[in-house]
Amino acid sequence: MATKSQSHKTKTPAAKDNPSIKNAEVYEALREQGASKEKAARIANAKAKYGDAGPKSPSVRGGKAAPYEDWTRDALYERAKEIGVAGLSRATKGELIHALRSH
Repeated sequence: MATKSQSHKTKTPAAKDNPSIKNAEVYEALREQGASKEKAARIANAKAKYGDAGPKSPSVRGGKAAPYEDWTRDALYERAKEIGVAGLSRATKGELIHALRSH
């Protein structure tokens, strides 16, 4: 008696067959790179809508605050207290910067 040892895998339809995917080329490239279906679809659709001039990610936009290196040691210490980083009353400026970035 023969048994089935292989599991049956269904292949997902290609992006070109899915009308909700607006940029099939980008979608397929992202899927090949290992992105989930949902993430690939979101990115592909945003690319189709905005192109390269679309909204930037927060890391690209950047914040308005000066880098920690420009802050005084006292300002860094106050910021550490605000966000709940304890045990830094004798920390150097460099140690405070490291603690804030690691928190």
